[in-house]
Amino acid sequence: MRLGIPRLADAPLGSRLLGAPTDPLNRQRIRVQIVATALLVAANGIGAAIAIVLVLFVLPTPSIFTPAWQTMNFVVLPVYVLGAFVIAGSVGTRLGLATNRWHYEGRTPNAEESARSLALPRRLTILQGLFWLAATVLYIVAAAKIDPSAIPKLFFAIGFTGIAVSAFSYQLAEFSFRAVAAVVIETGAVDRGRLPQVTSRVRAAWILGTGIPLASILLVALSNLSHPTTVPQLARAAGGLALLSLVIGFGLTTLTVRLMVQPIRSVTQAMQRIAEGDLTTHLSVYDGTELGQLQGGFNRMAEGLRERERIHDLFGRHVGRDVAAEAVKRNPTLGGEERQVAAFFLDLIGSTRLAATRPPEEVVEILNRVFDVVVAEIDAHGGFVNKFEGDAALAVFGAPLEIEDPAGQALAAGRVIARRLKAEVAEISVGIGVSYGTAVAGNIGARDRFEYTVIGDPINEAARLCDLSKQYDSLLVASEATLSAASAEEAANWELGESVLLRGRVDETRLALPR
Repeated sequence: MRLGIPRLADAPLGSRLLGAPTDPLNRQRIRVQIVATALLVAANGIGAAIAIVLVLFVLPTPSIFTPAWQTMNFVVLPVYVLGAFVIAGSVGTRLGLATNRWHYEGRTPNAEESARSLALPRRLTILQGLFWLAATVLYIVAAAKIDPSAIPKLFFAIGFTGIAVSAFSYQLAEFSFRAVAAVVIETGAVDRGRLPQVTSRVRAAWILGTGIPLASILLVALSNLSHPTTVPQLARAAGGLALLSLVIGFGLTTLTVRLMVQPIRSVTQAMQRIAEGDLTTHLSVYDGTELGQLQGGFNRMAEGLRERERIHDLFGRHVGRDVAAEAVKRNPTLGGEERQVAAFFLDLIGSTRLAATRPPEEVVEILNRVFDVVVAEIDAHGGFVNKFEGDAALAVFGAPLEIEDPAGQALAAGRVIARRLKAEVAEISVGIGVSYGTAVAGNIGARDRFEYTVIGDPINEAARLCDLSKQYDSLLVASEATLSAASAEEAANWELGESVLLRGRVDETRLALPR
């Protein structure tokens, strides 16, 4: 049997044989029954083959294939094996269904049900061991009547095999019931301190796969001291036991390591997906040892990253992506710095009438359509939407991030926005004012609550130009200073107009209008 380690997306429980925790419960029940039965039957079948090899070739004397043993070997043994398989299969199936009934009913387990479900592999292993113990007793009783000298040989051959089969059965049962264990562990309804540890699992694998076989070789050597055999017989027994020890030890160790590597591999694959930007990654926690705690720890880390991303996204929506990025890179403090910026101010025309003649939901929908266009074009031209004020918006070019040609970018954004709004939101009109000059950009407010903003003459002038723009057909007006600071390519799209004295200002401002 090969328990592969496929990709995380293909096998959330570590193997395609087990499906996924999201599979329908009835399909999970059938899958677990088939997998558990097939694996346990295979383990016992291999164990029977090992016992036969031990009796026939490794420990050939005394022989149990004489006429006196015919009834035992060809009548009693087949009936016992067939009965054992039927009874073990029936009892195991009933035990599994009864223990995990809560899972197949779609309920959350309580502490008692969780403990019983996690103990199910151990109970099934004990059931397997009891049948091998019964087989050992059966043959020893028969040997006491037929040939007492065969008792040590039978006790060793069947007992040794039973221990190896039980060890494999426990590992395979744990593997088969991972879907149930995943639910139990994630609900947290069981004390994790009572779960098995990695060191205990490795120690048990060594004892059962290596320690006991080596001890068996030692027993064979010691028994030769009291019951001398020929050198070929002793060599055959020792060599056969050593070979079986290598096979069983390698098989059990490989199985143990593979079952331990699967949860580690799942975390590795999940980390790769996180690194690629998939923060929705979630692991099924199916291992009861510290490796399960590793899987659970990854899930908590991923949830923390998702929460951080949600906060970062919300923060960026409120203050702007560029401001959010700067705040993440360095701890923001109160204060500002002088910057050469272009200010962009936009205001709806007739917003009071709009609110009085249309339902609030329709007004909000229109505003959102307007600001969708505004934000998209401001971002596309390297600007920063500083704030929304009801039906107005203020954007800045050149802060917080420096850009090439802030004046030209602001003018270009104004032209594109005016054109798009006329075509896409024709039921309303907007005025746009663009100014350029020196302003102070930084964090303004109190120590425990502040916001990034831009303060200075260009902001005030842009607001006045926005009011004035409503008197022109273009609904878009800029200052001569903005046009002078813009690139020649963008300036070619504009022409200078009259000079006006804007409200609240001392000097006249010469206007620039789109051609």
